[in-house]
Amino acid sequence: MRVAITQRVEVVAGYDERRDCLDQAWTDLFAETSLDLLPIPNNLSDVKHWLKKQKVEALLLTGGNDLSYLPEAYNPAPERDETEEQLLEWAAEFKIPVLGVCRGMQKLNYFLAGSISPVKNHAGTKHAISPVKNETLCSAFSFVNSFHKWGIKPNDLSPNLRALAVAEDGTIEAAVHLKLPWVGIMWHPERENGIEKINDIALIKKVFFELDTYSK
Repeated sequence: MRVAITQRVEVVAGYDERRDCLDQAWTDLFAETSLDLLPIPNNLSDVKHWLKKQKVEALLLTGGNDLSYLPEAYNPAPERDETEEQLLEWAAEFKIPVLGVCRGMQKLNYFLAGSISPVKNHAGTKHAISPVKNETLCSAFSFVNSFHKWGIKPNDLSPNLRALAVAEDGTIEAAVHLKLPWVGIMWHPERENGIEKINDIALIKKVFFELDTYSK
């Protein structure tokens, strides 16, 4: 399966460049799956034509760059926001699997008319999470890493999404679309090792190969 993966935008002032960047850890993580990663440029003139030409079968929205509309957004990238908007329009039209990670989950929620709120004690730490009752997709996870200052509180969640797991403060750490094969998680699977990495690989495979059993 060809999975198109989004990239963060970094500004290199000394060279007057805006660079698309992807953590090499994603390559290491996906080497243990049967999925092929295809990085998506953030300055495509026709995103949907590119997706068709590359025969993309699924999408992975990564972390990095605050959403541009947020107040005092850190390192925003409007071109990335626009690219991901078109990606999700295309994925919705063709019912393509999507996994949103951290910012990627925020983008999913915002695209689906949800909102985002400032959160405390979620940046540069690990914390406990609990699966929502009767939800099994994230039941293997008890502690996750956390690198965000914006999160999704219960009242922020899009009506098109269903919560899968929550943190101790009630913020939503994972959610699934009610009809489409889309999942968002607030932790970074590319930054884990040991049992956490094993659990993340299993989750990734479920999202891209088995999600129809969870989204209905």
